[in-house]
Amino acid sequence: MILSRRAVNNLNWEYSLSSILDSAYNGIIAVDKDGYIVIFNKPAREIFRLLKDVGGMHIQEIMPESCLPVVLHAGIPALGQKVTINGRECIANSTPIIKDGEVVGAVAVLEDLNAFQEIIDEMVSVKESRGVLETVLSNAHEGIVVTDKDGHIEICNEAFCSFLRLNKEKVMSKHISVVLPELQIKRVLDSGAHQLAEPIQIKGSDVIVSIIPVYHENELSGAVGKLRFKPVYEMDSLVNQVNTLKNKLEYYKDQLEKVSGAKYKVENIVGKSQVIIQLKETIKKVANGDSTILLRGESGTGRELFAHAIHLESSRKHGPFVRVNCSAVPENLIDAELFGLAERTVSGTLRHGQIGKFELADQGTIFIDDIGAVSPSLQAKIMNIMQTREIKRIGDDRTKLVDVRIIAATKQNLDEMVKQNLFREDLYYRLNVLTFYIPPLRDRREDLEPLINFMIGKYNNEYGKKVIGISSEVYNIFIKHTWPGNVREMDSVMERIFNVIEDQIIQPHHLPVYLKKMSQAQLQINDRMSLKTILEDTERNALIQALQRSGGNKVKAARSLGISRAGLYQKLEKYHLLEE
Repeated sequence: MILSRRAVNNLNWEYSLSSILDSAYNGIIAVDKDGYIVIFNKPAREIFRLLKDVGGMHIQEIMPESCLPVVLHAGIPALGQKVTINGRECIANSTPIIKDGEVVGAVAVLEDLNAFQEIIDEMVSVKESRGVLETVLSNAHEGIVVTDKDGHIEICNEAFCSFLRLNKEKVMSKHISVVLPELQIKRVLDSGAHQLAEPIQIKGSDVIVSIIPVYHENELSGAVGKLRFKPVYEMDSLVNQVNTLKNKLEYYKDQLEKVSGAKYKVENIVGKSQVIIQLKETIKKVANGDSTILLRGESGTGRELFAHAIHLESSRKHGPFVRVNCSAVPENLIDAELFGLAERTVSGTLRHGQIGKFELADQGTIFIDDIGAVSPSLQAKIMNIMQTREIKRIGDDRTKLVDVRIIAATKQNLDEMVKQNLFREDLYYRLNVLTFYIPPLRDRREDLEPLINFMIGKYNNEYGKKVIGISSEVYNIFIKHTWPGNVREMDSVMERIFNVIEDQIIQPHHLPVYLKKMSQAQLQINDRMSLKTILEDTERNALIQALQRSGGNKVKAARSLGISRAGLYQKLEKYHLLEE
């Protein structure tokens, strides 16, 4: 509910957000983008039987089976998760918190099913007060239906009838299989077993169904079905958007690919140069081992892309993939980022601990980018972990074993840093077990064409455009440019082009200013071009214009040029105008 400022002022209340959340019926847990708890309301503490405040702790310290880390990585809800907490069965509905298109946290709502069972038990004891019971049920948001032991409907509320578009008087005493065969209450009546939070489709809508058998004096006397048609939690201050319930199979297929945190496979590495082909083949051979890997290359060459691919090719692909960029974290914080902080009391106040990246990467892979930026003291700690496989949080005397594969990356010359005593020699040799050098784009210009085609396809999908290629002038500029920012620079250039282009062919005037200058310089040497170059440029431009006139239809383009379709394809391939 949204109140005007005037209405809020008139209320003159003293409730805080904390007291409002503590008054909620369900347990509510919210975490930030790194998985650290920012909200843990009173009902949640009661479910977990916690007496202390757990704000600032990592969710996996309190609830190892929580889906919140997965929701943070995947950016999609995880609804209807069954969990057992202190012997109590609960349903956890977790959803991401999205702000300005980015996942900034996640929230979980815990529903205590034991409380629901207690309500059912109370319903049996007050069955005589049918009028009172039906009044209570009519105000429930969920659809509720009660049957006798044979499956005939005894009670159903307004929400149940409204959703199914049924007349309440006409369904009473009818068998549930006639009114709603999808519910399968008979299966629960026959087995006596609970059916909890099962997603099913009713009248084309996704519904979460729970069915609980009712016993009276140890004998089965009926069953109660609860249908949740839509989420019952609305927290505008925490959740911007809750996606509709997805099909169970679709969710878990998508979850399997995203749960590790790695996104890119070997197949996502674009390039046809011999060095890239060889790198991809070698990655597949070494990925399944546990040896440390060092990735070397300039900024923008795709070191992280290769790290993702190694993880997803390995036997650890179902484990976590944890990234840390050493140059992006302040030097005074990198220690805690990697190794974590111990929980301790300072001046009578409890300081909550923090899980480090190595601990989070247990059973998986940690990718340490820009390792050359870490201090010698931190290098010694990383060296110790590689030798002992033990980590120790800052301020803690206890150690913990971790099973982590390390992939490190650097754009710096570690050999020179070792000579200058800026990088530990022993760590360098530990990291240098398997080293892969990713060459800059200027040294593998044969990869320009597949990268151009890949990026055109990517941004066509993203921007809803129909760009089919680049002009010969643009291709010449791209070939001659040194690409100091490598693939990252090229991707930035292509994204900029797609923000301004309205044509089907990328022309020099679509380029950023610094690349346009190269185009103008090229025009100044046109008078020194050979006849062969002039003829080839003329033919290439004729092909481009024919494609533009035909809207990309190659049959029409070939007909307008007076050549065969096969001949057109040969020429398109010659001038790099074919889409991949």
